[in-house]
Amino acid sequence: MSPRWVVDASNVIGSRPDGWWRDRPGATRRLVQALDELAQRTGDEVTVVLDAGEPPPAERVEVLVAPRRGRDAADDAIVGLLEERGGEGARVVTSDAELARRVRALGAEVEGAGGFRTRLDA
Repeated sequence: MSPRWVVDASNVIGSRPDGWWRDRPGATRRLVQALDELAQRTGDEVTVVLDAGEPPPAERVEVLVAPRRGRDAADDAIVGLLEERGGEGARVVTSDAELARRVRALGAEVEGAGGFRTRLDA
C-alpha cells in the first residue's frame, strides 16, 4: 500500500535557506509542484497543509489551508485531519517535535522535513 503523506508546508519550505522568505507564495508553489511530481512518480497520496495564503493549483496533491491563523495553526489542522481520517498509514512530514509527538499518538509515522526535502530533490 502506498504511503499517505501529510506535509507541514512551512516546515519543509523553511528546512532549506534558499531565500524562500523573499517570495513565500513562490516557495509554496514550488513545493506543491514538487509534491505533485512525487505523487505522479510514486502513486502516493499527498496532502499539504499551508499556514495561510491562497492555495496554488495542484493536479494530484490535496492542498489545504489552516482554518485559523496564528501559532500552530497548520499543526492543529494536521492533527485534526488525522483525527478525522485516521493516523494509521499516514506519514507526517515535519521537524516540529511537538507536532511529531501529537501525530505519533494518533498512529502516524513522522519523517523529518530535511530528509523529505532530499527525497523531493531525488
